[in-house]
Amino acid sequence: MVDASVAVKWVLPEMDGEADIDQAMALLTAFQRGEVGLLQPPHWLAEVAAVIARLRPTLAAEATTLFHALDLPVVDDLDVYLRGCALATELHRHLFDTLYHAVALERGATFITADACYWRKASSQGAIQLLRELDLDGAGAP
Repeated sequence: MVDASVAVKWVLPEMDGEADIDQAMALLTAFQRGEVGLLQPPHWLAEVAAVIARLRPTLAAEATTLFHALDLPVVDDLDVYLRGCALATELHRHLFDTLYHAVALERGATFITADACYWRKASSQGAIQLLRELDLDGAGAP
């Protein structure tokens, strides 16, 4: 799964200061080819839409439509919410951040994020990888 810090790069790669665009685009391509799957928490589309609406309001409706069309599987089991709550408490982070991670932990997946601050706090939990370290051609693939 990917959070908004990754997904936004798919539609706003030209934003000033955006890093790791190549890795983000490679991940999207791998998903489109069926080489990787993406599981998402229930709030992912709303969060991505909110970020795009703030950064590029004129693109928000079109981008949200495109993301919705991806029809990504959403995981909203109670176990995910409970794990997300536990992570939010332990890491002192917003539940919306920890729900992505909770899906990965509960489903044996890898959470890909460009949010280095969250990664630093949460990496000891496992099942998380920084986008900039993603290598889809080698052992770093999710």
